[in-house]
Amino acid sequence: MKRRVVVTGLGAITPIGNNVEEFWNGIKESKTGFAPITHFDTTDYKCKIAAEVKDFVPTDYMEKAAAKHMEQFSQFAVVAAGEAIKDSGLDMEKEDAFRIGCCIGCGVGSMQAMEREHLRLAEKGPRWVSPLFVPMQISNMAAGNVSIQYGLKGKNIDIVTACASGTNSIGEAFRTIQYGDADAMVAGGTESAITPMCIAGFSSMTALSFSEEPKKCSIPFDVERNGFVMGEGAGVVVLEELEHAKARGAKIYAEVVGYGCSADAFHITSPAEDGSGAARAMSNAINDAGIQPSDITYVNAHGTSTHHNDLFETRAIKLAFGDHAKNLKVNSTKSMIGHLLGAAGAVEFITCVKTVEEGYIHETVGLQNTEEEMDLDYCRESFTGEVPYAISNSLGFGGHNASILVKKWED
Repeated sequence: MKRRVVVTGLGAITPIGNNVEEFWNGIKESKTGFAPITHFDTTDYKCKIAAEVKDFVPTDYMEKAAAKHMEQFSQFAVVAAGEAIKDSGLDMEKEDAFRIGCCIGCGVGSMQAMEREHLRLAEKGPRWVSPLFVPMQISNMAAGNVSIQYGLKGKNIDIVTACASGTNSIGEAFRTIQYGDADAMVAGGTESAITPMCIAGFSSMTALSFSEEPKKCSIPFDVERNGFVMGEGAGVVVLEELEHAKARGAKIYAEVVGYGCSADAFHITSPAEDGSGAARAMSNAINDAGIQPSDITYVNAHGTSTHHNDLFETRAIKLAFGDHAKNLKVNSTKSMIGHLLGAAGAVEFITCVKTVEEGYIHETVGLQNTEEEMDLDYCRESFTGEVPYAISNSLGFGGHNASILVKKWED
């Protein structure tokens, strides 16, 4: 008998706000986080714009010594997790720490450490490479540091599925609780990859937008879309077994009811052209929830603002929902915060939780005109009304597809 799983805590660091309240207010204001890159000199780069986190000072949230031994992707995760745990009201002194786990995904780890230490190696030799290079660079250290900071002794894992990492992490945490391996999980994704090497690499594969206009750089589903905008940040939630949450009087934001995955088995960067892989992930999540496609009214799309993703994801939605696809509200949070890679699905999950809680579907900012085949309702305007279910999609390089389904909370 699968146990019911609810969301009791939310935490976020994003390009439009360094906590959930700021982030969600920014969403409702259609605020965008795009601006010229400040992390390094872009003179020789085609890509000039990113969605950076602003005004983040790690020592505002943790001791200087702790911050010094974490790369920024880990710092983001620890801060977002701290907000989520505080929001949930979990008191680790009253919990069995071995029943509280952690699953924080990260797609890249620290490219900053990689670039910095490679330069030392090249210029000074191997003796100058930091002894902390490896434990600070590897992607599992976000989960490791969250576990250490908050005393979480249950299952501790790092899901790495590129841009699907955040969604897979929350999904696997959901499964962990469903089948009794934990009573609560701190789960989500984090990323900080706006670095010279990453921007150069994504630029070389023509995945990034080279627009220098903040209002025209990330325009999912628009006929003029020309690539994604790199973002950074973290989204972390507390998932909890229903009776455990009720027993301690926790506030419940929403219920997680379905999770589905698939592989395209097609191409290392392009989604399957017919949308069959992403469609199967959505269908698996819907079947897992025991509902019908017609019960869904809202899809938070992966919606990267690349030509292939937006077109092929549209095909996937039509394949999964049939005629009902025309009745759906489909939007992309990346129109405001860019693509957070391994953190994207987690922040978009938080968007879905807030959407069903408040009955507010945000607009796809910047969208003006779509092409002929892309004829769904991509939310040129925001929508206010009852949203009983929200499904969030994440599609990662390598053909990783993940969908997670959230239900408005009702006892």
